[in-house]
Amino acid sequence: MSENKLQRELIDLAGASRDELIGHWRRLTKREPPRYASMEFLRRAAAYAMQERELGGPPQSLKRQLHAAARGKTLTNPVGLVHIKPGVRLLREWHGITHEVIVTDNGYVWEGHTYKSLSAVAQAISGAKWNGPRFFGIAKERNTTNG
Repeated sequence: MSENKLQRELIDLAGASRDELIGHWRRLTKREPPRYASMEFLRRAAAYAMQERELGGPPQSLKRQLHAAARGKTLTNPVGLVHIKPGVRLLREWHGITHEVIVTDNGYVWEGHTYKSLSAVAQAISGAKWNGPRFFGIAKERNTTNG
């Protein structure tokens, strides 16, 4: 499908009737829609399914994490965070003192204590709540361009 055809389909959704939206839902999901789904919900779900079909959906890693969260499991590495391999040493100078943190399979070791997160280490060092990856200068850059 061309980008123009997808755009036309998405525009057509804006004026679709409830029956048309239910038809889209059935065609795109191969299931019946929720009984009391609003037209806005059906419209958004259809638009998402069309775009996912054409442009690709979220990465498998995100899908696995979302499914784990839905089952109440703790996510150990949420999407968008930098993954640091065990054995890496992180150095951070804070108020003239250089602090060394060792990444292990079980967490982060600083001054002989193991912490579950870099944010906990950053708080122990600074005495304030910090985003750990940002404190240690390893946070992924956010895309700040518009468009």
